[in-house]
Amino acid sequence: MKVFTVSQMIAAEKAADAAGVAYAQMMEHAGQTVAEAILARYPVAEARVLVLVGPGNNGGDGLVCGRYLAQAGADVAFYLSKPRDLATDANYAQIQQMGLFAVAAGFDQRFRVLRTRLSVSDLVVDALLGTGVTRPIGGDLAKLMRQLQAGVAERRTALHEPSHPRLVSLTPPRPALSPASTSSPRAVPSAYPIIVAVDCPSGLNCDTGELDALAVPADLTVTFAGPKRGHFIFPGAAACGELVVADISIPPDLPVVQAVNVEVVTAVHAHTLLPARPQDGHKGSFGKVLIAAGCDQYRGAPVLAARGAFRAGAGLVALATPDVVRQTAVVALPEATYPLITAEQVLSAQDAAQLLPTLPQYDALLVGPGLGGTTVGQTAVEFLFALLAAPYLPPMVLDADGLNGLAQLPDWPRLLPPDTILTPHPAEMARLMGIPLANLLARDRVEVAREQAQAWGQIVLLKGAYTVVAAPDGRVTILPFANPVLAVGGSGDVLSGVIVALLGQGVRPYEAAILGGYLHGAAGALYPGDTGLLASELADLLPRAIQLLKSDKP
Repeated sequence: MKVFTVSQMIAAEKAADAAGVAYAQMMEHAGQTVAEAILARYPVAEARVLVLVGPGNNGGDGLVCGRYLAQAGADVAFYLSKPRDLATDANYAQIQQMGLFAVAAGFDQRFRVLRTRLSVSDLVVDALLGTGVTRPIGGDLAKLMRQLQAGVAERRTALHEPSHPRLVSLTPPRPALSPASTSSPRAVPSAYPIIVAVDCPSGLNCDTGELDALAVPADLTVTFAGPKRGHFIFPGAAACGELVVADISIPPDLPVVQAVNVEVVTAVHAHTLLPARPQDGHKGSFGKVLIAAGCDQYRGAPVLAARGAFRAGAGLVALATPDVVRQTAVVALPEATYPLITAEQVLSAQDAAQLLPTLPQYDALLVGPGLGGTTVGQTAVEFLFALLAAPYLPPMVLDADGLNGLAQLPDWPRLLPPDTILTPHPAEMARLMGIPLANLLARDRVEVAREQAQAWGQIVLLKGAYTVVAAPDGRVTILPFANPVLAVGGSGDVLSGVIVALLGQGVRPYEAAILGGYLHGAAGALYPGDTGLLASELADLLPRAIQLLKSDKP
């Protein structure tokens, strides 16, 4: 699915209009789909709904949405930031013909109508600005949004006054009923009023992710044709709630749409990337991978990477680790094989020489997890340099200390075969680029990943909330996961194991990075909560994530 900048979205709408999909038709579809998203999630019949209507097309979308909600049985009122003309605004005329209440802010002395309606609203549809924010909100709109913030806070306080029960149970709480055991699929909101943003929460810069102080975070954001860059950039990303993309009939084959080279992976697309698992396959059919990793200080990293590789479908996993790691790894992971190398505590150039003749036996290679720590010692760097000098290298992933060691080698990009997968977190990325971490964090993650993938001629998977995967040809894919449960030691080792397993099963490098990152995020999403997940448990959730992706309803 394409990820648009605001200017790209404007161009796509203009091209669609020229191709015969009129602006009025797109607006009708937009408002209808927002209403459909609301109806699918929340009880609407007899609910009190307030639609905040801005002066532009976003406000028109809100008028259409409110009309459909009223037809579904909701008590809908409209609050206009600017007056609309009945003679020229067909959507405004329709709600007037339906007898629905509407008032413009200019006729609302001291915002009394707004505050009164907010005090009883169950759901607020934010259709004030959409993608139109490029500077701080000011003037009359700022006054309106201050009242909106205050009214929402007042409504929630009134509904959720702290109580002091006379009886307090000391028995641990019982698990709630699972969604499958309830009669309704609709979500139960944590607080009223529910805030639904049309396209973007008002105050979110949809290019940069900047968030105005006056913005009201949404519980649900329904955007059109494709998400916008700002939906995946913090702090704005945190204000979007659940993000839903609606089809408004913009033809996907329009040249201006096809030219957008940033995408977000969906479950449907990830499903198409899964490698085949033929019934008559054997362990050799599903890839033999080599993981060169570990040292005396980091003994678990290679085991976690191998566990991730096995759980992602690798048929054979070989662990090239120092003896001090191998002694415990063989107990924790007896399924793996262990090439005979002489290293006792840290892999060295001598161990690389022992491995070189065996490299053609492997379908993929992972180098780096736990190789030597953040400050990789000279011995580990010499191992890496000697390994990269091999006359033949299978498709390769470099992670963790492999990247830290790489950053110490002069002109390191020329040492790598094309389309090697690099999987840095931001600190490792800064080391590879030779810049301070603060400088990296101040830049657009999408553009950083794209520029460096092109400069280095390699595939870059830049980890973090909404991980970015970039290819040397300029393509960029965003992964739709921002889950703090994945922020745990060993999580990245599991990810690199998943990716090398996919490479070993014949998935092309760019697709392996995308699919590996997607499966990693999907496995994390299966964990019930946002804290406490162990990396080994994350690996064990991978088969379930894969099976769900293969199901009819991924």
